[in-house]
Amino acid sequence: MEKILETERLYLRRMTREDYPDLCRMLQDEEVMYAYEHAFSHREAREWLERQLARYEQYGFGLWAVVRRETEELIGQCGLTMQPTEEGEVLEVGYLFCKEFWHRGYAAEAARACRDYAFDQLGAREVFPIIRENNLPSRRVAERNGMQVRGRLIKHYYGMDMPHLVYSVRRSEVER
Repeated sequence: MEKILETERLYLRRMTREDYPDLCRMLQDEEVMYAYEHAFSHREAREWLERQLARYEQYGFGLWAVVRRETEELIGQCGLTMQPTEEGEVLEVGYLFCKEFWHRGYAAEAARACRDYAFDQLGAREVFPIIRENNLPSRRVAERNGMQVRGRLIKHYYGMDMPHLVYSVRRSEVER
């Protein structure tokens, strides 16, 4: 499978249907999915994967599989998606990792590579992570990558109103 991005410890590639068991390991773990308020069912996990495959076709990007170079193990997903906000669609960098790989800097490393890809390959002027207010680890990843809170929004998901912070970083703010 073709590598889209490489970092010191990771590479990112398109997900395939063969990644479904690894995705389930993340998406069906209640601790990993705490910001979504529930672990996904098999149907929701399959829909998630199909949504990424459709994004690749529509945009040329989506959430990508994050693989540890050392072990070839899929440890998470990180990538770029188009997300609605009150100001219109924005290019979001998102990330989600298997619990056993938390607190090792992988999310920040992968998200930084995706941010730079958005600037260098897609010509983006600004990249946005939209993060649930209570998701402190994801907020720290965004802040480590030079992103600042620019606004707030409420997402309605799973029958709940979920306050989110809209972070972003502009190309001009990143030292190249």
